[in-house]
Amino acid sequence: MFTRYLSLAGLAVVGLTSAAVAQTVIVAPSAPPPPRTEVTPPPPSGPPMTWQAGHWAWNGSTWAWEEGHYVAPPQPAAVWEPGHWEQQAAGGYIWVDGRWRG
Repeated sequence: MFTRYLSLAGLAVVGLTSAAVAQTVIVAPSAPPPPRTEVTPPPPSGPPMTWQAGHWAWNGSTWAWEEGHYVAPPQPAAVWEPGHWEQQAAGGYIWVDGRWRG
């Protein structure tokens, strides 16, 4: 029984380690500033590209603006859902990564 307990504990640690590597949690102590107004440039020539608007990023001590940019969708019908800052009940804000849908 002791061996089984150790095996299950090892699996739990591996599972937590894999999850921790897959996503970094960024917590900011305050709300980000209002978004900047960006002028979306024309898309580059070539395959269809999607504009990902800029956003405020927390660098551990202050807010820094990350400029928007074009990216190629993973498939033609994919739609980009932008990332956003989500206020937490316990305080602070957590960044929720953008993702492709469809």
